[in-house]
Amino acid sequence: TLDRLAFIVIDEQHRFGVEQRGRLLQKGEGLRPHILTMTATPIPRTVALTMYGDLDLSYLDEMPKGRVIVKTWVVAPEKREAAYEWIKAQNAQTFIICPFIEESESQTTVKAATKEYEHLSKTVFKNQKVGLLHGKMKAKEKEAAIDAFRNGKVDILVATPVVEVGIDIPAATVIIIEGSERFGLAQLHQLRGRVGRSNLQSYCLLFTDTENGASVKRLKSLERIHVGAQLAELDLELRGPGDVTGTKQHGVPKLKIAAFSDKLLIEKTRREARELLNHNPSLTDASGLKEMLKTYTIQVVEPN
Repeated sequence: TLDRLAFIVIDEQHRFGVEQRGRLLQKGEGLRPHILTMTATPIPRTVALTMYGDLDLSYLDEMPKGRVIVKTWVVAPEKREAAYEWIKAQNAQTFIICPFIEESESQTTVKAATKEYEHLSKTVFKNQKVGLLHGKMKAKEKEAAIDAFRNGKVDILVATPVVEVGIDIPAATVIIIEGSERFGLAQLHQLRGRVGRSNLQSYCLLFTDTENGASVKRLKSLERIHVGAQLAELDLELRGPGDVTGTKQHGVPKLKIAAFSDKLLIEKTRREARELLNHNPSLTDASGLKEMLKTYTIQVVEPN
């Protein structure tokens, strides 16, 4: 515990669980510290909490001076080879993101970083310098791989989502995300943020083999939406808000008549509930509601 803890800042909030953030709040011995959470892509539960009034929301929707929007395309299997040729013609430093480190027996169709590195370095990009980066590498090996890419000694960096945050290489202007349907909108937006970090036009290519219409529609939303807050709202509609009285950060709760996408109804309900509690905090004149609340199992979880 910290006896004078008064202010907590959580960066990249989406990478932490509800209970992890809750434990941070408990570090203030006898205090209720102020808390500021930051993320480019709020998780569905966080968006829902702002609707309930438990969080104040501020967001920046303008880009840094000189930056341009990353052009994003969903790439079908039949256009893969053409995309590779386009990248070679661009002569651009490129990230290639694979969902897994190694090939899985149960997921043989999903690209794995180690095998893709071997394949691309010997065939498609045999005339370029190809590097590899994944989470099982030693710290010094990771640093060496990143430094080589940053210094231009490597043209193509095949990596896992380990590069999702904290990697700033302004010269990199293209990112390919293999098996993009396997990622959530928030993570795709974070990965896309590895490029477009200078005044150079950058590109994000979402490779997918899926024929699921809903999945393709979800991916195509990234072609037109470039603001994290807007993607977070769409993520909320698609995945649900999770459990605001528990620890699930997404998922659709069982509501009888309401919908979490009905923001006007939610705001009206919140005002009515606040007015009721202000005038009758013990619910003495609402015995039916009081008894109904007793049937709910509510975990003591901080609204973070």
